[in-house]
Amino acid sequence: MSSIPLYLQKTQMDRQFKKRTYQGFSEFLADLRFLFSNIRKFGKMKLISPDFRERLMLAVTGVYGCRYCSYLHAREALRSGVDREEMASLLSGNVRNCPEEEATALIYAQHWVDSNADPELESIQRLVETYGSEKAEAINVVLRVNRIGNLFGNSLDYLLYKISHGRWEG
Repeated sequence: MSSIPLYLQKTQMDRQFKKRTYQGFSEFLADLRFLFSNIRKFGKMKLISPDFRERLMLAVTGVYGCRYCSYLHAREALRSGVDREEMASLLSGNVRNCPEEEATALIYAQHWVDSNADPELESIQRLVETYGSEKAEAINVVLRVNRIGNLFGNSLDYLLYKISHGRWEG
């Protein structure tokens, strides 16, 4: 049994959920606008191999913690050849078991999430220097698409949590 009073536990749960959810409908609409206005860029995602794409998705999901995305991307990562150890490592925020040539992008992905999709200019420059501008753009498209899924899934769980008066914990 926890010695923390229930009302404080709920407050802490609220903070954890809010940190990983859309903070308003306008934020969700901005992501959708990005997708629709950049639909042609999705073809660039082919510049990234399926296993690299799944590693990026797992790195992002590891930060956001969306249970739906964790399940989906773990399944897809296994299908694309990512081993279980690497997958577990990425979901826990560690990139040590990943291919060295992908490390810069995976660390960038984690920073991208931590900065609320607004990474520092130096990080963007490093990504472009490492992969070239076209592949860097493809990496950012992958991250943005994954953000929508993660934040939407977490927002759904937060809604269920609020509707259940704190009994739903996902």
